[in-house]
Amino acid sequence: FDVEPFIFYILCEVDRYGAHIVGYFSKEKESPDGNNVACILTLPPYQRKGYGKLLIAFSYELSKLEQVTGSPEKPLSDLGKLSYRSYWSWVLLEILRDFRGTLSIKDLSGMTSITQGDIISTLQSLNLVKYWKGQHVICVTPKLIEEHLKSSEYKKPRLTVDITALRWTPPKKVNKTKKTSISHS
Repeated sequence: FDVEPFIFYILCEVDRYGAHIVGYFSKEKESPDGNNVACILTLPPYQRKGYGKLLIAFSYELSKLEQVTGSPEKPLSDLGKLSYRSYWSWVLLEILRDFRGTLSIKDLSGMTSITQGDIISTLQSLNLVKYWKGQHVICVTPKLIEEHLKSSEYKKPRLTVDITALRWTPPKKVNKTKKTSISHS
């Protein structure tokens, strides 16, 4: 399997015995489908400790720095679907709780780097969006947002990314122009 087209981000837990791999995610250097994750894995001994959502959050923080929207490569495993839906729900509910004014799906996508399609499907699952006159319209009340946030499904992630400590430069985009060679005789 050729790994050259991918970048790997590896998460480790460090203790007095050294560094221990907890999980990783990979992403294509150039994703024609706009995926910000190709593969994501938390090793079994470290599952259900918040590392999966931390990796998901980190992938979106990188997307924000790249100023792109992204989505994980599909299909997702059952656990992947649950983890992403939970992450997306929490992020969107937090924004909707604190925001005053009008927000569009496009605005949310720009703020979060989550694709509009993933935002729409998440808001539909929360019953917070309606389809009206040919477009999706966010329909929320502060009470409805608080009810969702109080539910055990939408608790704040245990581990979060400290973006002030993030030092990362997006990889340079490869220019895919055809090389020509000139030979002189």
